Amino acid sequence: MSDPTEASEPVESTGGSAGERHVRVVLVDDHRMFRTGVQAEIGRTEQTGVEVVGEAADVDQAVTVITATRPEVVLLDVHLPGGGGVEVLRRCAPLMADAEQPVRFLALSVSDAAEDVIGVIRGGARGYVTKTITGTDLVDSVFRVQEGDAVFSPRLAGFVLDAFASTDAPPVDEDLDRLTQREREVLRLIARGYAYKEIAKQLFISVKTVESHVSAVLRKLQLSNRHELTRWATARRLV
Repeated sequence: MSDPTEASEPVESTGGSAGERHVRVVLVDDHRMFRTGVQAEIGRTEQTGVEVVGEAADVDQAVTVITATRPEVVLLDVHLPGGGGVEVLRRCAPLMADAEQPVRFLALSVSDAAEDVIGVIRGGARGYVTKTITGTDLVDSVFRVQEGDAVFSPRLAGFVLDAFASTDAPPVDEDLDRLTQREREVLRLIARGYAYKEIAKQLFISVKTVESHVSAVLRKLQLSNRHELTRWATARRLV
């Protein structure tokens, strides 16, 4: 977490010290080490005012924990076993609509893909930041979301503005729709020239998992190798 530009605008104080503000948060991410790192970075209640009241690694766990704890804010990964962050948002829609105690969602993902950003925002998330955000900015983003603000990095905010400014529905790409969100992410990195080991490191998955995703992508798109895959992705401006 090292990019000070992730907040959509210079962070303003929410007033008072950390001891005078408090937010209950659930962490939803399928990588335990990442959840542990976020907990260590922001979950020091006395210093940050953030209390981590639950964690989850997949869609079913997330819905169960969020329903049981009713946090003010959920930090939600986009790519999760069981249907992804969008499925969590769909199943938690009644909690988001609660006028007295709404549960608000802030997407926290390694992906900066426009379709991922737009998908979770359409699903009801209040903001989207990437995992390069600093701990300080993440804490402030959580409090801003708690207060009802929308929080994006400047680049990601542009995706959302463009998507919602358009009166035309985006064209349907049946080939792309065959891929899972994780497969799209691997596809994009392959097309950018990343080696399998580099992709594994960036996505916090094993090299074997990367190989499995690439095989699935090639099979679904009926392509033979990564060179064809790169041409396919470039033609669709996914790189």
